[in-house]
Amino acid sequence: MASRLADIGIRSLEDLLFHFPLRYQDRTKITAIGGLLDQVDAVVEAEVRAAAVTMGRRRTLLVKVDDGTGLLTLRFFHFRQAQVSQFKEGSSIQLFGTPRWLGGKIEMVHPEYRLGENAQLLEAALTPVYPTVSGLGQSTWRKLCGQALALLSKEPPEDLLDGITDDRVSLTEAITFLHNPPPTAALSQIQQGTHRAQIRLAREELIAHQLTVQRVRDSERRHPAPAIAPSSPTAAAFLKALPFAPTAAQERVATELAEDMAQTQPMLRLVQGDVGSGKTLVAVRAALDTIAAGYQVAFMAPTELLAEQHFATLDAWLTPLDQSVAWLSGRTKGQARQQVLQQLASGEAPLIVGTHALFQDDVHFHRLGLIIVDEQHRFGVHQRLSLADKGVGDEHPHQLALTATPIPRSLAMVAYGDLDCSVIDELPPGREPVTTTLMDHTRRDAVMGRVGSACRAGRQAYWVCTAIEESDTLDIEAAEATLDQLQHALPDVRIGLVHGKLKPAEKASVMAAFKAGELQLLVATTVIEVGVDVPNASLMIIDNAERLGLAQLHQLRGRVGRGAVDSHCLLLYRQPLSDTAQQRLSVMQESHDGFVIAEADLEIRGPGELLGTRQTGLAAFRIALLPEHEPLLIEAQDIAARLYAHDPGRAEALMQRWAGARADFARV
Repeated sequence: MASRLADIGIRSLEDLLFHFPLRYQDRTKITAIGGLLDQVDAVVEAEVRAAAVTMGRRRTLLVKVDDGTGLLTLRFFHFRQAQVSQFKEGSSIQLFGTPRWLGGKIEMVHPEYRLGENAQLLEAALTPVYPTVSGLGQSTWRKLCGQALALLSKEPPEDLLDGITDDRVSLTEAITFLHNPPPTAALSQIQQGTHRAQIRLAREELIAHQLTVQRVRDSERRHPAPAIAPSSPTAAAFLKALPFAPTAAQERVATELAEDMAQTQPMLRLVQGDVGSGKTLVAVRAALDTIAAGYQVAFMAPTELLAEQHFATLDAWLTPLDQSVAWLSGRTKGQARQQVLQQLASGEAPLIVGTHALFQDDVHFHRLGLIIVDEQHRFGVHQRLSLADKGVGDEHPHQLALTATPIPRSLAMVAYGDLDCSVIDELPPGREPVTTTLMDHTRRDAVMGRVGSACRAGRQAYWVCTAIEESDTLDIEAAEATLDQLQHALPDVRIGLVHGKLKPAEKASVMAAFKAGELQLLVATTVIEVGVDVPNASLMIIDNAERLGLAQLHQLRGRVGRGAVDSHCLLLYRQPLSDTAQQRLSVMQESHDGFVIAEADLEIRGPGELLGTRQTGLAAFRIALLPEHEPLLIEAQDIAARLYAHDPGRAEALMQRWAGARADFARV
């Protein structure tokens, strides 16, 4: 057990005390089946009506239970044959689980249960649910944390905010409350993160996070960087050749980049802008100035599809300027790879576009001066920094991160606190908002007819497929089934299919055919969320739109509306809709502002879903919530800055308590 605990950073009593519950279960009361709410945990007391094993796509045990107010289905995918005989008709059962409504019926998947008249799952207080690892179940965690709590009064952890804040809740009181909330504690208040104990600990955690971010930033700033002169003749020629003038927002951000890159310490800047705002153009200007100064540029994207799109764009823009663009991905093999590596090492390749392959150990640059990372949230901080280490000697290149996912201010402060932030808040002239319409899936035939009419009128369309279940495989199956359906309904329309499991060459071929107009309709999974630019595409259908988050829906919608004609996005949904799904779809219909949508997404889903917690480090937050604890952020920044400058010992202790291994990483 000790080794398992050590694997997740728990090596001391304090580590265990700061291993807080993820959430709490309310097992204090019985809920009638007729009163069950979608996705709200509940204890149910009922009688077994039937039990049977079905043999569909997978072997499943279905148990029907009834309490007089409604019928509930229990679904078990993993079970022993002996279990089946336990569910005798008429027997009493008490169960706990998460209900979900499907097609007007309610079910629980793998609920806890007890059979018999004396079955008892009720508890006197809220039940903590801890983050866990394989081999350590909830009962073990509750026992371990209970033992740690018993020792708390004898060995209280140091109050590292003593004399800094005026919290009315002591550290010991806050820890005790979160591990063992009293029966009178309001679950709704805890879920919202507004209890005084949570605020006390969230403040400390955010201070620790800001300290870690400050250390990363400070570490990078200690390295020298090449001073890049702005407004090179090549960049000027590039701008002159454009068929349009940059927007005022693009000019403002370009100036901010130029001022940063003229310094002898690395630029650390994030440029965010809505889909189609022109981030790539701004990045290219910075790249051309860098090349003119005798340095190389690395342009990295998270997927081959997006990287290929950037390569095609940059090649078309720069070849007329006698600037070559190299390419490197995971599938660049053999002699071709060796040739690219040699060109980079010699300096013959001034600009390279690629995927994660760019920061592999055998990739060496002659004089790397600028790193451009697109869709930064798909990478980890360590990946960006590992590419920065490929500078010459102690010199680090400038770093420019791009994202088309508009980020609320609070989230940017947390996820990208080591970066300065620029916003391109203006779309190029001629870009019209996409008209968004919600439609029940029962009108699917009418939607297919509309798609056919658009294609026959010379326009192109997307049909994006998501399955009912969360699964890449099921998404692909849904796309293939939709393709068959559309081919039958629209025999005169040329239709292609693209999904993530296709070989890169197959995917590229389909996308090229669609872009060239050889295909009129593209059926796809969400693989087309980024990296596809087809101005003639003016209609998008998103199937099962209720399954997707706002950020993803907004990205997908941004694939249309890139030409001069009116564009439309139809969001097909299935009833019944949860409150959250209704809220998301309404926001999409009412707003086209990416930042408004991002704020709504943050409120609805939280930061983890919005940016991807594994990449940003937000998954490590134990207490802090956004946007709930946004008011604490400014205070946390100020306190962190003072501690970092004047009390390094206390700063180090805070980082080790809350960040652990991340704090050690931040020393680089």
